[in-house]
Amino acid sequence: MAGESKLPVRSEPVRSIAEWRPFESFRREIDRMFDDFIGGFGRFPFHSVAREDLPFVSSPPVDVVEKEDAFQITAELPGMDDKDVEVKCTDSTLTIRGEKKVEKEERKKDYFVSERRFGSFQRAFRIPETVDPGKIDASFKNGVLTLTLPKTAEAQKRERRIEVKKS
Repeated sequence: MAGESKLPVRSEPVRSIAEWRPFESFRREIDRMFDDFIGGFGRFPFHSVAREDLPFVSSPPVDVVEKEDAFQITAELPGMDDKDVEVKCTDSTLTIRGEKKVEKEERKKDYFVSERRFGSFQRAFRIPETVDPGKIDASFKNGVLTLTLPKTAEAQKRERRIEVKKS
C-alpha cells in the first residue's frame, strides 16, 4: 500500500523498573542539576549527597529554612508515623530514611481482596560546619517531620548587622 508507514515495535521486554517510570529518573536528574548548580556557589549549605538509584527508593520533598540561630528542615510524610521514620547523623551527613507499609484485607461472602503496598524513601544532606551535630533535634507531628539543626555559637557571632547610613 502506497504512503503507508510502519512504526517500529519494541519486541524485547522492559529490562528495568526505571524504564516504566520515566518521570522519576527525569526528576532525579533535575534535582541533581540544581544541587550541582546551587552547590557550586557555596551559598546553600545543604545539598543532597549521593542518592541510591534504586527503582523503589524515592526522596520526599523537603523545605530548608535558615533562621538566625538554626537551620530547620521539614519533610511532609503523609500517612506515616514516627516509628516509620529514622534520622541519622554521621560525620557531616544527615540522613532521613523510612518505610511505609499498608496492608488491606476485605472479606465478603462472595470474595476476598488482599492488597499490600510497600515503599521506602531516603534523603541525605551534607550539613555545614556551622551546625552543632550533637544538638540536632527531630519531631514528628501530623505527618510532618521537623528537624532543627542549631548553629554553633561561633557561627551565630559571625553575622553582624551593618547600619545603612543616608548619604
